[in-house]
Amino acid sequence: MIQLKNVVLRRSAKVLLDSASVTINPGEKVGLVGRNGAGKSTLFALLNGTLHEDGGDFSVPAHWRLAQVAQNMPETDEPATDFVVAGDTRLAELRARLAEIESAHEAAPDDHDLGMALAHAYTDLADAGEHDAVPRAQALILGLGFKAHELEQPVDSFSGGWRMRLQLARALMCPSDLMLLDEPTNHLDLDALVWLEAWLQKYAGTMLVISHDREFLDAVTDVTLHIEHAKLNRYGGNYSAFETLRAQQLELQQSAFAKQQDKIAHLQKFIDRFKAKASKAKQAQSRVKALERMEKVAPLLAEADFSFEFKEPGNIPNPMLTIGDASFGYQAEGEPPKTILRGVNRSVLAGQRIGILGANGQGKSTLVKTIAREMGALAGTVTEGKGLNIGYFAQQELDVLRPQDTPLEHMVRLAREAGSNSRERTGEQDLRGFLGSFNFSGDMVKQSVGTMSGGEKARLVLAMMVWQRPNLLLLDEPTNHLDLATREALAVALNEFEGTLMLVSHDRALLRSVCDEFWLVGRGVVADFDGDLDDYQRYLLDEAKRLREEARIANRDTAAASAASGAASVANAVTPAAPKAATARPSAEERQRRSDQVRPLKRELDEVDASLAKAAAEKNAIEARMASPLPPAEIAEAGKRLKALNDQIESLEERWLSLSGQLELLCA
Repeated sequence: MIQLKNVVLRRSAKVLLDSASVTINPGEKVGLVGRNGAGKSTLFALLNGTLHEDGGDFSVPAHWRLAQVAQNMPETDEPATDFVVAGDTRLAELRARLAEIESAHEAAPDDHDLGMALAHAYTDLADAGEHDAVPRAQALILGLGFKAHELEQPVDSFSGGWRMRLQLARALMCPSDLMLLDEPTNHLDLDALVWLEAWLQKYAGTMLVISHDREFLDAVTDVTLHIEHAKLNRYGGNYSAFETLRAQQLELQQSAFAKQQDKIAHLQKFIDRFKAKASKAKQAQSRVKALERMEKVAPLLAEADFSFEFKEPGNIPNPMLTIGDASFGYQAEGEPPKTILRGVNRSVLAGQRIGILGANGQGKSTLVKTIAREMGALAGTVTEGKGLNIGYFAQQELDVLRPQDTPLEHMVRLAREAGSNSRERTGEQDLRGFLGSFNFSGDMVKQSVGTMSGGEKARLVLAMMVWQRPNLLLLDEPTNHLDLATREALAVALNEFEGTLMLVSHDRALLRSVCDEFWLVGRGVVADFDGDLDDYQRYLLDEAKRLREEARIANRDTAAASAASGAASVANAVTPAAPKAATARPSAEERQRRSDQVRPLKRELDEVDASLAKAAAEKNAIEARMASPLPPAEIAEAGKRLKALNDQIESLEERWLSLSGQLELLCA
């Protein structure tokens, strides 16, 4: 087990943990939560050995093997599969050990000790999963959203987000007793996220995970550690259970809710006034949802001391925009256009709250970018309503901020660009006050953006959006850098927003709380999705199963077609071409010829079956014999034979698949 007793941890002069004590039992799945800067990553540094305690006692079982996701961006031309296989550190150690022993054994073949060591090395490699290392690695890569044709592409050929997925696959490949995961969902879309949850639920070791995705934490954890006031508080249960217990504790401190009473009263007044008015009914319903959510998350928001709201739009056109028979995609300079979505016919109406679903690479961001005027439609029309004012949060929005500029300089530039629309807040003091409402106070407004955290940059982008008073919000993965409290504040603000919302997110809690309907982007089209997020998760699992089956059939048919082509060539060389009239209907001669082709294939398939059974039996016998004391030379010889048998079995299995495919093709 992992034990901390009165542990003190410091970063510079700041005390992050002060006399903190906790016990983590083997096999527990622990969610580590707390405000940004509370010390979550520092605790991980203690667990992985890169940082030592400043006081108290800390212990992790010495024999435990550790797996964690490397935070550096990999720079290598190594194929993706090889890069992930290398994550199996035990396999890498055993391969290096075998090469060393083989080299020594070649120099001294009569050395009994080396013969014994060689035999043990072969056995250890087999036990470590040498025979199926590549399939295991490729299953991880495919599960995280890569395509089959990308398995052998060099790591450097992928973008940063996809390379970080390979780092995650490499960590999962590592055999471990303790796994540390720091924001593993940041670069994943929903389909990869669902797969990762299923994988982690089967993980047998002890796991600690830092995440700002509440549904992910609920799915994979059974214990929650909360860092607060430099202490570690342990709660039995997942994040939702922790939140309930925490809320109950804070309810005893009624003053924590006082700051929200005015806002709750304001929402309730709106609901009472407009719930019966047809033109405002949808907005009133959103206020009901906002009120319900606010009452639930009040303790967390009170602790975070941060909330914000979108200003009422000046006008709301209806429809907001209309898309007619459009094709969306992109065109690189000097290359033909690449169409991703075709035949798009959609209308976006005032007050709609649309969640956009779809696997990575299917066109979600392309759709949003086109609506946001970042790129043009390849065909068809996108007609905007009069007075449409778009607030756009792009996945790469944080990179677009000028790192050398300050938050105040960003706001001053925005005010100048807005011209007459910004007359209310063109003064520096007004802009300082506005930034202060987003927790940019004091000297922070003069701090260069490049030195800020991802969460601070995201808050600046949100501040800039709110200031522009949009009537259509286009949000593409807005929560990637937000902590749990800020995500909750965003959910409340979006529920209060009176305009139209279109949201792409892998944060299912956010999608559930703010979206009333869903569009599904996939297979080149945009369609309504009739169902909720639970239905969508089932759809993703079915899609993954369908794709695996298609890949299996394609691989089988490729092998079968190749073999059948060779068989047909031989047959054509010895059999005269039949007259055209005879090809119109199968003749007895045709059936006989096909039977002649099938018979030797069946005979060979039976032989392969028998060889497989014989090789498997010999392998089992050798493994049983090696478990008992043997002379060194005999053990070495047995190890070599075991390796040869493994290679033979793999070759026979491939031949069996090829023969089966040929037979299916001929008998169809």
